[in-house]
Parts: sequence; structure tokens; C-alpha cells
Amino acid sequence: MKIPPSYIARTLWARRLTTALTAAGMALVVFVFAAVLMLDAGLKATMVTTGEFDNVVLIRSSAETEVQSAVPREQASVVESQPQVALARDGLPFASRETVVLISLDRRAPDQGAAPRRSNVLIRGVGPHARALRPQVRLVAGRMFRPGSSEIIAGAGIAHRFVGTGLGEQIRFGQRDWTVVGLFDAGNSGFDSEIWGDCDQLMQAFRRPVYSSLVLKLAASGEYDAFKKTVESDPRLTLEAKREQAFYSDQTRALSTFIDVLGLALSVIFSIGAVIGASVTMHASVANRVTEIGTLRALGYQRRSILAAFLVESLMLGLAGGVAGLACASLMQFLSFSTTNFQSFSELAFGFRLNLAIIAESLLFALAMGFVGGFLPALRAARMEIVDALRAD
Repeated sequence: MKIPPSYIARTLWARRLTTALTAAGMALVVFVFAAVLMLDAGLKATMVTTGEFDNVVLIRSSAETEVQSAVPREQASVVESQPQVALARDGLPFASRETVVLISLDRRAPDQGAAPRRSNVLIRGVGPHARALRPQVRLVAGRMFRPGSSEIIAGAGIAHRFVGTGLGEQIRFGQRDWTVVGLFDAGNSGFDSEIWGDCDQLMQAFRRPVYSSLVLKLAASGEYDAFKKTVESDPRLTLEAKREQAFYSDQTRALSTFIDVLGLALSVIFSIGAVIGASVTMHASVANRVTEIGTLRALGYQRRSILAAFLVESLMLGLAGGVAGLACASLMQFLSFSTTNFQSFSELAFGFRLNLAIIAESLLFALAMGFVGGFLPALRAARMEIVDALRAD
């Protein structure tokens, strides 16, 4: 004979203050757990949307980032002449020779009179086909910079955070004054944290004789393997080819690992406290209901029914905490977060992102805490002898 669910629900309601406090403790743990997963998912989504699947990035084979890379002009010309490279409407290779440098800029002070802080910002010199290669990049204010001029456009994630990067403002680097003539939105990708300008002008300003990378579009997706093999086996070239999405995803591997480790450590520490709280609550429930448990056993309810009833109580506590924690964590989607990318040492802005996988993992985590916290008290209740339980009052 099974104990009806209505009995379990009434029991929880009768101890609603204790139930609420225990569920709140579990909700806090689930909130931290889900927020960390959302942060990591937002970071990965930002970097994946930075690249196009059919685009290929070429950097020096021994380099890990564009900042460390060097692509000589003659090698760029050899790569662009490969038959797998698509042609643009003007008949030229659908490619962008790019140079990447880091500069340090003052953050806009949050309060008047507060001392500004400085952070690294990535400056990207691009070719005429750069915007066509990245269709997610669109101007939202102003205009595109003119080739051959000291004009730049700033990403949406940069303009409101750094001094001199707003529309019409000027910043000085590379011994020149550069005017921001446009603002662009890159669909919450990594490009939102960059400043773009004419590649040739930036190379002159920073006295760089070589490019940092070469970005090109393949004529067909299926030609990637053949193109990669051709480039990396050519004795004239010292370059490595990667799909653009994979390239930018690799750029955040160290930061993603740090977030995962930190989140795991926090979740383990907090979950221990939540499990102890649930266990104490369930032990107290068993201690206060000894006579009730004896009565249930006298009415014919079996030990496994008693065990199941107390486990369901604990699981319901965990589920309530999980739902509350997820509800609070979902509000984090309205916030953005910026930090230093450990690979490129530049500013990177990204947000929290909630998906079905995170919802499922968080609820399973909450149920696991409820099960672990309630198993021993439930086992204690199930092992009680009828006579001993009835005499306890």
C-alpha cells in the first residue's frame, strides 16, 4: 500500500517555514550553479557567433593568437591564389588581410571624479571585404571609415565603456589622432569588443611590415580539408589554417576552463551546506513524527512506502529550490559581463545565456541534493519498529 501524494504535500505545508528555509538554501546553490553554466554558455556562444563556418583564418603556424602572428605579404598572395578561395563581386579573392594590435584605453569613470581604470582594447585593421566576410557586423550609427584615412569604427561593446570611443570622439594611438566615424553592432559576438580601421593605415602607424592574419571565404564548405592540406604542406608557407568559428572558440579555452573550475568549486562548497541543511530538516521531521510513522506502519503501510514518502518529500524540497534558483538565475540574462581574455589579453564583453541543457542540469543537480540530503533520514524512518514508534510519544 502506497502513501498518497496529498499526504506528503500536507506534511510539507504543515512545516512551511522550515520547508521554505530549506528550499531557499537549495535555491541559492542552484542559482550559483546555473549562473556559472550560463556565463560559460554565454562566453562560448559569443565566440562561436564571432566566426562564419565557411571562413578560414590563417595565422603563423607557431602562433596561438593573431597578436602573436605574422603573415608576410608574399605568403598572403600565395594563399589568395589557391583555387579553393571564393571570388568577390569585383573579381578579386574574397579575403581580408588584417593586422591586430592591443592598445590601453581609459574606462569611462562610473562616478564623476572617480579615477578611470585602463584596459586593453583590440584594434583590428581590415581590408575592403571584411564586412562582407562577417555579415553579422552592421553599422548602427555614423558611417564606414574611408580607406586611406585615420578614421575608425567602434564596436557597441566598446563605445560606452571607454573614453574617446563614442561617435565623433577621438583617441590617440600609433602617434596619430583617430576619429570614430561609426558604431557597429556584431550580434553579441567578439567583434563587439573591437575597434576597426583601415589595415594599411594601421600598419603604417604601428610600423608593422607584416599582417597578423588572413581571413578568406571558401568557394565550397567541402573544400576546407583540401585547402588546409594544400596550405600547410606548401614549403613556401609557414601558415596554419582553421575554420573561423573553431579559431575564435579556441581563443577562449583558458577563460572557459577558469570559469568551469571556479563554478565547480563554488557549487561543491555551497551544495555541501545545502545537503547538510536538507538532511537536518528531514532528520528533524522524522524525530517529530515518530508516533505518526508508527501509526502508518500499524495501518499496514510497508517500510518501502515510508522510505519512498520521505524521499519524495526531500526531492520536492530540492525541486522547489531548483525552480526558485533557476527563476532568479534567468534574470541574469539581462546583464552583460566584461573581462580580460586570457589568450589575447584584450577586453571581451559577453552575457549570461540560459538554454534547455542548463535548465535540465540545474534541476537534476537540485534533485540530487534533495536525494542525498533525504536518504539517510528516510532510511531511519523506514527502519523504525511499530511498537517502538508508538511508545515514543
